[in-house]
Amino acid sequence: MIVTYNSAQILPGCLRSLRDGSQGVHLAHVVVADNASKDDSIALALAEKTADLPIRAVQLGRNAGYAAAINAGVDTLDLDTLDAVMVINPDCRLRPGSLLPLAEALRRPRCGIAAPLLINPDGSLQPSLRRMPSVGRALAEAVIGGNLAGRIGRLGEMVTDPRAYDRAAPVAWATGAAMLVSAAAIKEIGAWDESFLLYSEETEFALRAADHGWTFWYEPASVVEHIGGDSGVNPVLASLLTVNKVTLFRRRRGGAASFAYYLAVVLGEAVRALAGRRTSRASVVALLRPSRRIRELAD
Repeated sequence: MIVTYNSAQILPGCLRSLRDGSQGVHLAHVVVADNASKDDSIALALAEKTADLPIRAVQLGRNAGYAAAINAGVDTLDLDTLDAVMVINPDCRLRPGSLLPLAEALRRPRCGIAAPLLINPDGSLQPSLRRMPSVGRALAEAVIGGNLAGRIGRLGEMVTDPRAYDRAAPVAWATGAAMLVSAAAIKEIGAWDESFLLYSEETEFALRAADHGWTFWYEPASVVEHIGGDSGVNPVLASLLTVNKVTLFRRRRGGAASFAYYLAVVLGEAVRALAGRRTSRASVVALLRPSRRIRELAD
């Protein structure tokens, strides 16, 4: 399952990597769920269709968001005939044989989601593992920054210690650029939450899976190259990411804890905004002024 939006420049590379990446497993379908791209994403995808790469397109007709596209794609599948569904961004490249270790991980009892080791195009580690969100972790990241907090014990939400990426283990969640989800888990957990549009939808899905007793497994034997998105440089997307993580925390916790978490995030973004970071400035505005928050994605 690949979600696209004006992905013509990166999609063919992702599709071609599936051939070697799926060594040892059978690809029943390759679904490209498109959020009303204005470029040639769909045409380029279908041009890659072969017997061993059975591509089909699902067109949403509007830019409905990541979760909505996943749901639309899953709705076209007969989950009773599948073992799992791989959800992957178009800017990912699977290394040879990378799907098989994820599939083997899902054979563990009640293992519902498996995520690979993500690397940058230059081969360096791309931190993708996360711990459970908490007020303390939000405050630590606000004061000393996410990278440093992630290296000090379990202080930060983001796991930045490279040693943690050397071993397979259960995790709270991981970034949603690439993950294999068991068909049984999908049927039990239900649809992805479309209210998040972009960002935090994978967090919500992973935490909801844990609520149902499913394990999220990290498997470093599977390696996926991820080019990376715009949330680190695009103020609009950065503000959406920040607001969504606060929204998710509020929905799961409520009350005083949610307000404390909100204040910690505002503090962290305000400090970085004062230091001149444009993405943090946009995040502070969105946090303090709900009327400035994104309600829908532009076409």
